[in-house]
Amino acid sequence: MRAVRLHQYGGLDRLTLEQIDKPTINADDILIQVKAAAVNPVDWKIREGYLKDFIPYDLPVTLGWDLAGIVTQVGENVDQFSVGDEVFSRPNIARNGSYADYIAVKADEAVLKSTKLDFAQAATLPLAGITAWQCLVDVADIQPGQRVLIHAGAGGVGHLAIQIAKAKGAIVVATASSTNLELLTQLGADEAIDYAKAPLAEQISPVDLVLDTMGGGIQQSSWSLLKPEGMMVSVVEPPSEETAKQHNVQAAFVFIEPSSRILTELNKLVESDQLRPLIEHRFPLEKIAEAHQQSESGRTRGKIVIDVS
Repeated sequence: MRAVRLHQYGGLDRLTLEQIDKPTINADDILIQVKAAAVNPVDWKIREGYLKDFIPYDLPVTLGWDLAGIVTQVGENVDQFSVGDEVFSRPNIARNGSYADYIAVKADEAVLKSTKLDFAQAATLPLAGITAWQCLVDVADIQPGQRVLIHAGAGGVGHLAIQIAKAKGAIVVATASSTNLELLTQLGADEAIDYAKAPLAEQISPVDLVLDTMGGGIQQSSWSLLKPEGMMVSVVEPPSEETAKQHNVQAAFVFIEPSSRILTELNKLVESDQLRPLIEHRFPLEKIAEAHQQSESGRTRGKIVIDVS
């Protein structure tokens, strides 16, 4: 089978498309023929070696941890799936990933995909969708009527977070460049803010929750936007507990794990027409370097898909 593998950390030239054996499965695994995968920032951060101390690999490794496809084999302990089932998954990031014709994943890391999604759409949901859900629902316990600020609302996590927050009854404030403000409104944002127009404090009244997908200066400028006892949740860098205490708010950092429970919840929102992933770019597996380059640009609306087969 074909697989994009990383033998050494580094630039785009480290991505090599090779022929390797199909993965063998364990008793609790399923083997999936990958129809589509998605590119996420964590992919190229791993490729560059930025996360090698946090997630140590015995190279070579196959990258990619978002996928949708068809079950072709089930382990002897698996009874929830059958050959031919159409599934999607965010598998264990410690194992070989989805830039390949086939992937072995634990059965409890996958769920049946909604029939309202094609393979490309389904492949974009797991990592970004689990991230958004875990931040908003599991960690922040978002409530109807709360004001929620979502940074980079047109991005992979942001565009799904807007829709999830609206489905939970929140009032959504989202930031983006001026060219993406209309998209934020289409996604359901109640207030679409051009982050470059003026300081955020001059454009946004206090909020109950900040979802930080940017880090750095954006995170720092967001503390003053929180109401007392509000919460800052970041997926980029751990917010300062000391700064949180100074502002009388809470702080949390989220690095997600696979969750079939959350995938099931995302499916429900899709079925009720409350969640729809946005795809801006699609590449064949052979052009994975171009897909990484696009992701690294930071200028993608929604998600980047790899059409594997």
